[in-house]
Amino acid sequence: MTKILVVDDDPVQLRLTSAAAEKAGFSVLTAEGGERALALLREDRNIGAVVLDLVMPDLDGMGVMDAMHREAIKCPVIIQTAKSSLDTVISAMREGAVDFFVKPVAPERLIISLRNALKMGQLEQKVRNDAARRDGRFTLADVIGESPALAKATGLAAKAAKSGIPVLLEGESGAGKEVIARAIQGTSDRAGKPFVTVNCGAIPENLVESTLFGHVKGAFTGATADHRGKFAEADGGTLFLDEIGELPPDAQVKLLRTLQEGTIEPVGSAKTEKVNVRVISATNRRLLNLTMEGRFREDLYYRLNVFPIYVPPLRDRAEDIEPLAEHFLAQLSADAGRRVVGISAEAMTMLKAYDWPGNVRQLQNAIYRALVLAEQAYLMPADFPQLSAALNGPDEVRRQLAGTGADRGPTHIDAAPPAHSEKIETQPSPVIERFTDDEGRVRTLADVERDLIVFALEQHKGRITSVAKSLGMGRSTLYRKLKEYGLADEFVGEAA
Repeated sequence: MTKILVVDDDPVQLRLTSAAAEKAGFSVLTAEGGERALALLREDRNIGAVVLDLVMPDLDGMGVMDAMHREAIKCPVIIQTAKSSLDTVISAMREGAVDFFVKPVAPERLIISLRNALKMGQLEQKVRNDAARRDGRFTLADVIGESPALAKATGLAAKAAKSGIPVLLEGESGAGKEVIARAIQGTSDRAGKPFVTVNCGAIPENLVESTLFGHVKGAFTGATADHRGKFAEADGGTLFLDEIGELPPDAQVKLLRTLQEGTIEPVGSAKTEKVNVRVISATNRRLLNLTMEGRFREDLYYRLNVFPIYVPPLRDRAEDIEPLAEHFLAQLSADAGRRVVGISAEAMTMLKAYDWPGNVRQLQNAIYRALVLAEQAYLMPADFPQLSAALNGPDEVRRQLAGTGADRGPTHIDAAPPAHSEKIETQPSPVIERFTDDEGRVRTLADVERDLIVFALEQHKGRITSVAKSLGMGRSTLYRKLKEYGLADEFVGEAA
């Protein structure tokens, strides 16, 4: 649920504005003065927008906005005041206010203004994050999360950022190891320098050395020009070696030499090149176990594992689910052009109850899919059919979707109905009825044979020759069967 802060020294106006926002589905924080508002903004960086009174006794609205600029508190501000003048409006807009209205304001006008401000704030945040990642200035302060488990990891990362010590990030896939690596670089003195990522498990074994260290023209078939490797590209910055445990043995030897001497030797070259690269490696498996199994060099393990940091899975930091979900909602709704302003309380409860085996990456994908399905201003439980099915079973999903007018979730292949199911008869099969009695037991052969003879006699109107031919038996055999089943008196007289 999106948080907003309402600031007003008039308790009646504060109560009215808060009630209108809460009715629209916002989570509302209140402050009766500018100093208290700043304290709340400093404590909680997840506040989505501020409705700010311009005239207050301790610190007025202009003072609050000025302090927000100085402390880099990025949050859209809507100004409200009891007295309006053109100069006041101009001054407020120059300070960065996104909207302005005179008290008392209609609830509809307030809600429209809040939603527009949130949309603008989401777009600005997305631009800032993209720019920070692109420029290598994504810092630990930009890492989203409030849990003690994540705080432990970021605390270690902050210490690692103060030096060029090699860092090994361990954690499950999708837990956010690359985010931590980027934050270490952005917080260190290498901020703004190249950040080069290599997935060691995605490189063909015969191209690993060329990819990492480069090659010269003619070094091997197909080497038609010199090629700078990833170490050369990251010179002066950081090289992030993801899935380091997948590195082939030959490349491990060469990597160890590079880490020890700070030089690279391109494939096919007799010369070495000096490089200044900070190496951060990551793995989703315990590198120590791979070393004990003989699948990873022990000397390289100790060279990489100088400063290990464990990135906890999302299920161990449930406090981070809400801020992450709201961040992805803001980011992805801007990308998708959808006007979804928040996540309902029921949907957020469901997100927190799920254990997220795919971690942060799975949460991001779930939010993206829900955005595509969403038909309201807030994401609802029905927009997460797969999570709802995992938590409550498929019947609950069908109940949630029953009122939407359409089945918006995919049907699992194991539960897919047969083609043209509407034409399938629900009555028992005629074949089953023919060969079973009233109690469902299989009838005797004699009973079935008698009914077949009666059926044939009726079809051929008692003509014995035709009946015998259709049943594939002689006339004498048919006469004997008629006597045996007590049918001779009824049909023999009609024999032809």
